[in-house]
Amino acid sequence: MKRKIIPIFVPHIGCPHDCIFCNQKKITGAGTDVTAESAEAIIKEHLGTIDAKNCIVEIAFFGGSFTAIEESFQRSLLSVASKYKQSGVVRDIRLSTRPDAIDESRLALLKEYGVTTIELGVQSLDGEVLSRSLRGHTGEDVHAAAALIKDWGFTLGLQLMVGLPGDSPEKCLETAREFIDIGPEFARIYPTLVVKDTALERLHAEGAYKALEIEETIEICKKLLVLLTSAGIKVIRIGLQPTEEISMGNQVVAGPLHPSLRERVESRIFRDYIEAALLSKEKAACLRVYGSKRNMSKLVGNKRENISYLRGLSPASVEMKEAQMPDDAIAIEIDGKKRIVDISQVYLELGRIYF
Repeated sequence: MKRKIIPIFVPHIGCPHDCIFCNQKKITGAGTDVTAESAEAIIKEHLGTIDAKNCIVEIAFFGGSFTAIEESFQRSLLSVASKYKQSGVVRDIRLSTRPDAIDESRLALLKEYGVTTIELGVQSLDGEVLSRSLRGHTGEDVHAAAALIKDWGFTLGLQLMVGLPGDSPEKCLETAREFIDIGPEFARIYPTLVVKDTALERLHAEGAYKALEIEETIEICKKLLVLLTSAGIKVIRIGLQPTEEISMGNQVVAGPLHPSLRERVESRIFRDYIEAALLSKEKAACLRVYGSKRNMSKLVGNKRENISYLRGLSPASVEMKEAQMPDDAIAIEIDGKKRIVDISQVYLELGRIYF
Protein backbone atom coordinates (compact mmCIF):
# COMPACT_ATOMS: atom_id res chain seq x y z
CA MET A 1 0.00 0.00 0.00
CA LYS A 2 1.12 3.54 -0.71
CA ARG A 3 2.21 5.68 2.21
CA LYS A 4 0.74 9.15 2.67
CA ILE A 5 2.57 11.51 5.00
CA ILE A 6 0.92 14.37 6.83
CA PRO A 7 3.79 16.80 7.55
CA ILE A 8 3.74 19.11 10.55
CA PHE A 9 6.72 21.46 10.73
CA VAL A 10 8.11 22.54 14.09
CA PRO A 11 11.13 24.52 12.81
CA HIS A 12 13.87 25.22 15.34
CA ILE A 13 11.65 24.56 18.36
CA GLY A 14 13.78 22.78 20.92
CA CYS A 15 17.09 23.10 19.06
CA PRO A 16 19.78 24.04 21.59
CA HIS A 17 22.30 24.94 18.87
CA ASP A 18 22.42 27.06 15.73
CA CYS A 19 24.12 24.69 13.31
CA ILE A 20 26.29 26.44 10.76
CA PHE A 21 24.01 25.48 7.85
CA CYS A 22 20.63 25.88 9.48
CA ASN A 23 17.82 28.36 9.10
CA GLN A 24 14.74 26.20 9.57
CA LYS A 25 12.29 29.04 9.03
CA LYS A 26 13.66 29.70 5.55
CA ILE A 27 14.03 25.99 4.71
CA THR A 28 10.44 25.12 5.64
CA GLY A 29 8.77 28.44 4.95
CA ALA A 30 7.18 28.18 8.39
CA GLY A 31 7.56 30.01 11.66
CA THR A 32 7.72 28.47 15.11
CA ASP A 33 4.14 29.16 16.12
CA VAL A 34 2.81 25.61 15.65
CA THR A 35 0.20 24.67 18.25
CA ALA A 36 -1.94 21.66 19.03
CA GLU A 37 -4.81 23.45 17.33
CA SER A 38 -2.85 24.25 14.17
CA ALA A 39 -1.48 20.69 14.09
CA GLU A 40 -5.01 19.29 14.24
CA ALA A 41 -6.11 21.64 11.46
CA ILE A 42 -3.25 20.39 9.26
CA ILE A 43 -4.18 16.76 9.95
CA LYS A 44 -7.85 17.34 9.16
CA GLU A 45 -7.01 19.20 5.96
CA HIS A 46 -4.78 16.37 4.70
CA LEU A 47 -7.19 13.63 5.71
CA GLY A 48 -9.81 15.34 3.59
CA THR A 49 -7.72 14.55 0.51
CA ILE A 50 -6.57 11.02 1.48
CA ASP A 51 -8.33 7.71 1.00
CA ALA A 52 -7.18 6.35 4.35
CA LYS A 53 -8.69 2.91 3.69
CA ASN A 54 -6.38 2.28 0.75
CA CYS A 55 -3.08 3.68 1.98
CA ILE A 56 -0.86 3.88 5.04
CA VAL A 57 -1.23 7.27 6.70
CA GLU A 58 1.61 8.68 8.79
CA ILE A 59 1.79 11.91 10.79
CA ALA A 60 5.34 13.29 10.69
CA PHE A 61 6.76 16.05 12.88
CA PHE A 62 9.59 17.55 10.81
CA GLY A 63 12.00 20.40 11.36
CA GLY A 64 12.98 21.02 14.94
CA SER A 65 14.51 18.71 17.51
CA PHE A 66 11.22 17.33 18.76
CA THR A 67 12.45 15.59 21.91
CA ALA A 68 14.25 18.76 23.03
CA ILE A 69 10.95 20.65 23.15
CA GLU A 70 9.55 21.37 26.61
CA GLU A 71 7.71 18.21 27.73
CA SER A 72 4.25 19.71 28.13
CA PHE A 73 4.40 21.04 24.56
CA GLN A 74 5.54 17.66 23.28
CA ARG A 75 2.53 16.11 24.98
CA SER A 76 0.13 18.64 23.52
CA LEU A 77 1.30 17.92 19.96
CA LEU A 78 1.56 14.17 20.42
CA SER A 79 -1.87 13.92 22.00
CA VAL A 80 -3.39 15.23 18.77
CA ALA A 81 -1.49 12.73 16.61
CA SER A 82 -2.16 9.90 19.05
CA LYS A 83 -5.90 10.50 18.86
CA TYR A 84 -5.90 9.82 15.13
CA LYS A 85 -3.69 6.78 15.54
CA GLN A 86 -5.97 5.31 18.19
CA SER A 87 -8.95 5.82 15.88
CA GLY A 88 -7.23 3.72 13.24
CA VAL A 89 -7.15 6.48 10.63
CA VAL A 90 -3.41 6.96 11.07
CA ARG A 91 -1.00 4.04 11.40
CA ASP A 92 2.33 5.68 12.20
CA ILE A 93 3.71 8.73 13.98
CA ARG A 94 7.18 9.90 13.01
CA LEU A 95 9.43 12.63 14.37
CA SER A 96 12.97 13.90 13.90
CA THR A 97 15.37 14.97 16.61
CA ARG A 98 18.99 15.35 17.70
CA PRO A 99 21.14 12.46 18.91
CA ASP A 100 21.88 14.25 22.20
CA ALA A 101 18.16 14.71 22.91
CA ILE A 102 17.44 11.00 23.39
CA ASP A 103 17.28 9.20 26.73
CA GLU A 104 15.11 6.64 28.51
CA SER A 105 12.59 9.15 29.85
CA ARG A 106 12.09 10.83 26.49
CA LEU A 107 11.60 7.48 24.76
CA ALA A 108 9.10 6.43 27.41
CA LEU A 109 7.07 9.56 26.64
CA LEU A 110 7.12 8.81 22.91
CA LYS A 111 5.99 5.24 23.52
CA GLU A 112 3.12 6.51 25.63
CA TYR A 113 1.74 8.44 22.65
CA GLY A 114 2.30 5.75 20.03
CA VAL A 115 5.29 7.17 18.16
CA THR A 116 6.65 4.50 15.81
CA THR A 117 9.58 6.10 13.97
CA ILE A 118 12.45 8.33 15.11
CA GLU A 119 14.86 10.00 12.70
CA LEU A 120 18.17 11.24 14.02
CA GLY A 121 19.78 14.23 12.34
CA VAL A 122 23.29 12.81 12.41
CA GLN A 123 24.75 14.69 9.41
CA SER A 124 28.26 13.26 9.95
CA LEU A 125 30.16 10.96 12.27
CA ASP A 126 33.47 12.71 11.71
CA GLY A 127 34.58 14.72 14.74
CA GLU A 128 36.09 17.60 12.76
CA VAL A 129 33.02 17.96 10.56
CA LEU A 130 30.67 17.93 13.57
CA SER A 131 32.79 20.55 15.35
CA ARG A 132 33.15 22.88 12.37
CA SER A 133 29.42 22.56 11.64
CA LEU A 134 28.58 23.61 15.22
CA ARG A 135 26.45 20.51 15.70
CA GLY A 136 26.95 20.37 19.46
CA HIS A 137 27.00 16.57 19.66
CA THR A 138 29.55 13.82 19.10
CA GLY A 139 29.67 10.57 17.17
CA GLU A 140 29.41 8.75 20.48
CA ASP A 141 26.08 10.52 21.12
CA VAL A 142 24.81 9.12 17.81
CA HIS A 143 25.77 5.53 18.60
CA ALA A 144 24.28 5.73 22.10
CA ALA A 145 21.01 7.31 20.92
CA ALA A 146 20.60 4.86 18.03
CA ALA A 147 21.13 1.87 20.31
CA LEU A 148 18.51 3.16 22.78
CA ILE A 149 15.98 3.84 20.02
CA LYS A 150 16.35 0.32 18.68
CA ASP A 151 16.23 -1.21 22.17
CA TRP A 152 12.88 0.54 22.75
CA GLY A 153 11.47 -0.94 19.56
CA PHE A 154 11.21 2.22 17.44
CA THR A 155 11.95 2.26 13.72
CA LEU A 156 15.24 4.13 13.31
CA GLY A 157 16.18 6.48 10.50
CA LEU A 158 19.45 8.38 10.10
CA GLN A 159 20.11 11.57 8.16
CA LEU A 160 23.46 12.26 6.48
CA MET A 161 24.70 15.52 4.96
CA VAL A 162 27.43 15.79 2.34
CA GLY A 163 29.58 18.84 1.73
CA LEU A 164 29.70 20.25 5.26
CA PRO A 165 32.73 22.32 6.36
CA GLY A 166 35.73 20.02 6.73
CA ASP A 167 33.97 17.21 4.88
CA SER A 168 35.29 15.05 2.06
CA PRO A 169 33.99 12.12 -0.02
CA GLU A 170 36.08 9.75 2.10
CA LYS A 171 34.58 11.11 5.33
CA CYS A 172 31.06 10.77 3.90
CA LEU A 173 31.70 7.16 2.96
CA GLU A 174 33.12 6.42 6.40
CA THR A 175 29.99 7.89 7.99
CA ALA A 176 27.88 5.66 5.72
CA ARG A 177 29.91 2.62 6.80
CA GLU A 178 29.21 3.51 10.42
CA PHE A 179 25.54 3.84 9.53
CA ILE A 180 25.68 0.25 8.30
CA ASP A 181 27.18 -0.83 11.63
CA ILE A 182 24.40 1.00 13.50
CA GLY A 183 21.74 -0.67 11.35
CA PRO A 184 18.93 1.85 10.71
CA GLU A 185 15.91 0.80 8.68
CA PHE A 186 16.31 3.82 6.38
CA ALA A 187 18.41 6.89 5.69
CA ARG A 188 18.19 10.27 4.00
CA ILE A 189 21.03 12.03 2.17
CA TYR A 190 21.06 15.82 2.06
CA PRO A 191 23.70 17.81 0.16
CA THR A 192 24.62 20.97 2.03
CA LEU A 193 22.98 24.13 0.74
CA VAL A 194 24.07 27.65 1.64
CA VAL A 195 20.91 29.24 3.02
CA LYS A 196 20.46 32.96 3.69
CA ASP A 197 20.98 34.26 7.22
CA THR A 198 23.18 31.38 8.36
CA ALA A 199 26.77 31.24 9.58
CA LEU A 200 27.56 29.19 6.48
CA GLU A 201 26.40 32.05 4.27
CA ARG A 202 28.92 34.32 5.99
CA LEU A 203 31.72 31.79 5.45
CA HIS A 204 30.70 31.44 1.81
CA ALA A 205 30.72 35.22 1.32
CA GLU A 206 34.21 35.40 2.85
CA GLY A 207 35.48 32.64 0.56
CA ALA A 208 36.11 30.33 3.52
CA TYR A 209 33.55 27.76 2.34
CA LYS A 210 32.91 26.44 -1.16
CA ALA A 211 29.65 24.65 -1.87
CA LEU A 212 29.59 21.41 -3.82
CA GLU A 213 28.75 21.55 -7.51
CA ILE A 214 26.03 19.26 -8.92
CA GLU A 215 28.58 16.96 -10.59
CA GLU A 216 30.57 16.54 -7.36
CA THR A 217 27.34 15.83 -5.49
CA ILE A 218 26.25 13.15 -7.96
CA GLU A 219 29.64 11.43 -7.71
CA ILE A 220 29.50 11.33 -3.90
CA CYS A 221 25.84 10.43 -3.63
CA LYS A 222 26.02 7.58 -6.15
CA LYS A 223 28.58 5.82 -3.96
CA LEU A 224 26.59 6.49 -0.79
CA LEU A 225 23.42 5.15 -2.42
CA VAL A 226 25.17 1.99 -3.64
CA LEU A 227 26.88 1.42 -0.29
CA LEU A 228 23.76 1.85 1.85
CA THR A 229 21.36 0.08 -0.52
CA SER A 230 23.67 -2.91 -0.91
CA ALA A 231 23.71 -3.20 2.89
CA GLY A 232 19.91 -3.34 3.03
CA ILE A 233 19.38 0.25 4.20
CA LYS A 234 16.64 1.97 2.23
CA VAL A 235 17.52 5.52 1.16
CA ILE A 236 14.18 7.30 1.17
CA ARG A 237 15.38 10.71 -0.04
CA ILE A 238 18.35 12.37 -1.70
CA GLY A 239 18.25 16.16 -1.56
CA LEU A 240 15.77 18.72 -0.36
CA GLN A 241 12.62 19.13 -2.42
CA PRO A 242 12.69 22.58 -4.07
CA THR A 243 9.72 24.70 -3.02
CA GLU A 244 8.66 28.31 -3.36
CA GLU A 245 10.81 29.07 -0.30
CA ILE A 246 13.73 26.78 -1.20
CA SER A 247 14.88 28.05 -4.57
CA MET A 248 18.21 29.19 -5.94
CA GLY A 249 18.45 32.93 -5.63
CA ASN A 250 15.52 33.10 -3.24
CA GLN A 251 16.63 31.53 0.05
CA VAL A 252 19.45 29.37 -1.31
CA VAL A 253 22.64 31.28 -2.06
CA ALA A 254 24.74 28.37 -3.33
CA GLY A 255 24.90 24.60 -3.39
CA PRO A 256 23.63 21.62 -5.37
CA LEU A 257 19.90 22.35 -5.37
CA HIS A 258 18.23 20.31 -8.11
CA PRO A 259 14.57 19.31 -8.56
CA SER A 260 15.48 15.74 -9.54
CA LEU A 261 18.72 15.06 -7.72
CA ARG A 262 17.90 11.45 -6.89
CA GLU A 263 17.06 10.71 -10.52
CA ARG A 264 20.39 12.23 -11.57
CA VAL A 265 22.18 9.99 -9.06
CA GLU A 266 20.35 6.83 -10.13
CA SER A 267 20.95 7.73 -13.78
CA ARG A 268 24.69 7.93 -13.10
CA ILE A 269 24.57 4.51 -11.44
CA PHE A 270 22.96 3.03 -14.56
CA ARG A 271 25.56 4.72 -16.76
CA ASP A 272 28.46 3.41 -14.68
CA TYR A 273 27.10 -0.11 -14.84
CA ILE A 274 26.54 0.01 -18.60
CA GLU A 275 30.04 1.46 -19.07
CA ALA A 276 31.52 -1.43 -17.07
CA ALA A 277 29.62 -3.91 -19.24
CA LEU A 278 30.97 -2.26 -22.39
CA LEU A 279 34.54 -2.18 -21.14
CA SER A 280 34.36 -5.89 -20.39
CA LYS A 281 34.09 -6.46 -24.15
CA GLU A 282 37.13 -6.09 -26.37
CA LYS A 283 35.28 -3.90 -28.84
CA ALA A 284 31.56 -3.29 -29.14
CA ALA A 285 29.85 -2.00 -32.25
CA CYS A 286 26.24 -1.90 -31.10
CA LEU A 287 24.76 -1.22 -27.66
CA ARG A 288 21.07 -1.45 -26.84
CA VAL A 289 19.68 -0.94 -23.34
CA TYR A 290 16.09 -1.82 -22.48
CA GLY A 291 14.09 -0.61 -19.52
CA SER A 292 10.56 -0.08 -18.28
CA LYS A 293 8.76 3.19 -18.90
CA ARG A 294 9.57 4.24 -15.34
CA ASN A 295 13.32 3.76 -15.87
CA MET A 296 13.71 5.30 -19.32
CA SER A 297 14.53 8.84 -18.21
CA LYS A 298 17.22 7.48 -15.88
CA LEU A 299 18.72 5.34 -18.62
CA VAL A 300 18.76 8.16 -21.16
CA GLY A 301 20.08 10.66 -18.63
CA ASN A 302 19.60 14.37 -18.10
CA LYS A 303 19.55 16.05 -21.53
CA ARG A 304 20.45 12.63 -23.01
CA GLU A 305 23.85 12.83 -21.35
CA ASN A 306 24.14 9.05 -20.86
CA ILE A 307 23.66 8.38 -24.57
CA SER A 308 26.28 11.00 -25.47
CA TYR A 309 28.72 9.64 -22.91
CA LEU A 310 28.33 6.00 -23.96
CA ARG A 311 28.71 6.87 -27.65
CA GLY A 312 32.06 8.39 -26.75
CA LEU A 313 33.35 5.09 -25.41
CA SER A 314 33.37 3.17 -28.71
CA PRO A 315 29.98 1.86 -29.93
CA ALA A 316 28.91 3.16 -33.34
CA SER A 317 25.31 2.67 -32.27
CA VAL A 318 23.74 3.36 -28.86
CA GLU A 319 20.01 2.93 -28.30
CA MET A 320 17.81 3.15 -25.21
CA LYS A 321 14.52 1.34 -25.73
CA GLU A 322 11.39 1.15 -23.63
CA ALA A 323 10.27 -2.44 -23.11
CA GLN A 324 7.63 -4.41 -21.26
CA MET A 325 9.72 -5.46 -18.29
CA PRO A 326 9.74 -5.06 -14.51
CA ASP A 327 10.82 -1.78 -12.93
CA ASP A 328 13.46 -3.65 -10.91
CA ALA A 329 15.44 -4.83 -13.94
CA ILE A 330 17.15 -3.59 -17.09
CA ALA A 331 18.43 -5.45 -20.14
CA ILE A 332 21.75 -4.84 -21.89
CA GLU A 333 22.41 -6.05 -25.42
CA ILE A 334 25.92 -5.78 -26.81
CA ASP A 335 26.42 -6.86 -30.42
CA GLY A 336 23.32 -9.04 -30.32
CA LYS A 337 24.07 -10.72 -26.99
CA LYS A 338 21.38 -9.73 -24.50
CA ARG A 339 21.12 -10.27 -20.76
CA ILE A 340 18.62 -9.12 -18.15
CA VAL A 341 20.00 -7.79 -14.88
CA ASP A 342 18.13 -7.14 -11.64
CA ILE A 343 18.78 -3.63 -10.35
CA SER A 344 19.79 -5.12 -6.99
CA GLN A 345 22.56 -6.91 -8.87
CA VAL A 346 23.55 -3.65 -10.54
CA TYR A 347 24.13 -2.16 -7.08
CA LEU A 348 26.06 -5.17 -5.81
CA GLU A 349 28.36 -5.26 -8.83
CA LEU A 350 28.95 -1.49 -8.71
CA GLY A 351 29.79 -1.84 -5.03
CA ARG A 352 32.68 -4.07 -6.03
CA ILE A 353 33.74 -1.59 -8.71
CA TYR A 354 33.47 1.52 -6.52
CA PHE A 355 35.04 0.09 -3.43
